[in-house]
Amino acid sequence: MRGQAANPYAAPTARVVDEETAELVKSSRLVRLGAVLLDSAVIVVPAIVLAVVIPGFSLQKAGSSGGADILFGVLGLGILAFAGYQLYLLHKYGQTVGKRMLGIKIVRSDGSRAGLGRIFALRYFVPGLIGAIPFIGFIFSLADPLFIFGEEKRCIHDMIADTIVVDV
Repeated sequence: MRGQAANPYAAPTARVVDEETAELVKSSRLVRLGAVLLDSAVIVVPAIVLAVVIPGFSLQKAGSSGGADILFGVLGLGILAFAGYQLYLLHKYGQTVGKRMLGIKIVRSDGSRAGLGRIFALRYFVPGLIGAIPFIGFIFSLADPLFIFGEEKRCIHDMIADTIVVDV
């Protein structure tokens, strides 16, 4: 290029680092556990409160469980709304509420974005089906999270879905 005039119409020569090809740092086991606990707390805390309140409604109306039915309905709608919100976050950012709070996300093993279908079907639905199989399901449900202590820091559901959990 020496001696030639610079082309004002040439493409920029700056090196662009794509976020997906940058070095991936797998999140720690403790951070992943914290994210699961945070996600669970959002559902468990209201469920505990309702478990304390519902018997009081049942006792007030002897022979009628109208108040309890309403509370169960509200709890059910709340769980569905929360599940929908979690799926939206997984689709948009690869994160649940807990993962977002702790700065981790789910990506494919090559660093590309994991689609909602892959996350829902392969990370949640298939392991859930396997976990529902009598006798075998119990062993799978126990072994799945224990695989995180392996060298790769990946649970069985991560291997099924070809995903990893990385720091953001």
